[in-house]
Amino acid sequence: MKGLKNNQPTSAVSSHQSKFMILVVLSACMLFAFVLSACSANLLSSASAASVAHASTTSTAAGYSVKVYFSRFPDSLNNNNAVFAVNRVSPTIAVATFATQLLLAGPTLSERNAGYFSEFNSILTGPSSCSAPYPTGGPDFKITLNMKGSTPATGTATLRLCRASSSPGIGADARILAEINATLKQFSNIKNVVVLTQAGHCFGDESGKDLCLR
Repeated sequence: MKGLKNNQPTSAVSSHQSKFMILVVLSACMLFAFVLSACSANLLSSASAASVAHASTTSTAAGYSVKVYFSRFPDSLNNNNAVFAVNRVSPTIAVATFATQLLLAGPTLSERNAGYFSEFNSILTGPSSCSAPYPTGGPDFKITLNMKGSTPATGTATLRLCRASSSPGIGADARILAEINATLKQFSNIKNVVVLTQAGHCFGDESGKDLCLR
């Protein structure tokens, strides 16, 4: 009887310890489930926001199919608005920016041999004024959707150059604008395009009245 009485407190402690461990495990599981649920919600929200912020396009296993519109000899010299599409694949949902970056980079060697060219990639000089938050350098341009300059405008994309630009002439300006317009307007949420210089003036506007912002 004495031995049985001595075992009762030990059994009670063991029972309490088991219950406590079960509660700890259950609490940990519930916390993990809550964190996982919150992360999933954030990912879905981010994906949705990206789809709204950037125009939708056909998705492939490698990325998103886009087109880049270059000028081409001799057609574009006879008609400054004549542009011709080449196919590319963007690895990012930011398809508008990526396609414009490829326009700036210019055609491939085989495309150049076929007469394709872009004067956009030869007009920028000097450092980028859009360096933040980049530690060094900075982008060549920035695209803002649903804005005409600093004014909200649904369906309008504003491309502002981050580096100084120098143009060979009116014809080159017109071809560059045609390339940028066609490349950006391929996306369904971009109906109009405004191109601004680093100083914020309308690119290619010889009048000096910034007519593209009216």
